[in-house]
Amino acid sequence: MAVTEQEFARAEAASAAVRQHGYATAARYDRKADRLVVSLHTGIELTVPVHLLEGLAGADAAALSEIEITPSGLGLHWPALDADIYVPGLLSGEFGSRSWMAAELGAQGGRTRSAAKANAARNNGRKGGRPAKRQAIQS
Repeated sequence: MAVTEQEFARAEAASAAVRQHGYATAARYDRKADRLVVSLHTGIELTVPVHLLEGLAGADAAALSEIEITPSGLGLHWPALDADIYVPGLLSGEFGSRSWMAAELGAQGGRTRSAAKANAARNNGRKGGRPAKRQAIQS
C-alpha cells in the first residue's frame, strides 16, 4: 500500500496536534514504589502504579525496567513483555484497552463493600434473587 505525499502530510499534522498535549521525553520503572514514571516535555512527571496498566501487571522488575519510547514520544514499549502504552491515553486516565478497563473496573466494583450495595443485595434477595439463566433449547 503506497502512501501519498498528502496522506503523509496529514498524518504528520495530526501527530503534531496530539503531541501538543504531551509526549514522553523519558520513562523509567521505580522498583521501590512499583510505579511507572514518565517525564513529559512540559517538565511534568506522571507516576502510575504498574498494577493498573494493561500488560504490565505482575511482570518482573527486569522486564519492567526495559522501556523504549517511540520517536514521536507518544508511545512506550516493553520489548520483553510485548506491551505498549499510549502516552495521551495515560494523560486522560486510560490504562489499557476498553475491554480490559471494563473488566478491571467491573472486578473492582464487585469487590466494593458499602451500605448501599448491601441494601441492594438484601432487597434483591427479598424479590427472589437473581433470575436463573435460561438454557437454549436444541431441536
